[in-house]
Amino acid sequence: MDREIAVETGPTPAPCPQGAKVLIADDEPNIVVSLEFMMKREGFAVLVARDGREALETIRREHPRLVLLDATMPGMSGFDVCEAVRADAEVRSTRIVMLTAKGRETDMARGVGAGADAYVTKPFSTRELMQKVKDMLAEPPAGSLPA
Repeated sequence: MDREIAVETGPTPAPCPQGAKVLIADDEPNIVVSLEFMMKREGFAVLVARDGREALETIRREHPRLVLLDATMPGMSGFDVCEAVRADAEVRSTRIVMLTAKGRETDMARGVGAGADAYVTKPFSTRELMQKVKDMLAEPPAGSLPA
């Protein structure tokens, strides 16, 4: 006697390009290690920058699809990095998620005003952050024409 069993699996995950380059730009080693582990486990090619200047140089050199960008880093703030990326025609379509302990409305407005695609406050849920990353990478890059 054959029976079909329905299995509830929840929402279908967004398709995500395997091997997509993701830059983690943060000066806190614990955050870098945990994000790097999580991103590699999901199949991303991970780049790391530990200050703002290195982040901007890496973005311009490597052209990552998405950047997890800390707002307060040595050398150059994440806000300044974000503004510089948006002003550069070669990399302006890079997705940027600001990660920061600054959760005040004025800080969020500054991040969005600088051109961030999303703003996530620390501490954050790694599961929710990973879903946000996958959703953002499933969308066509800003400025691209629909298929």
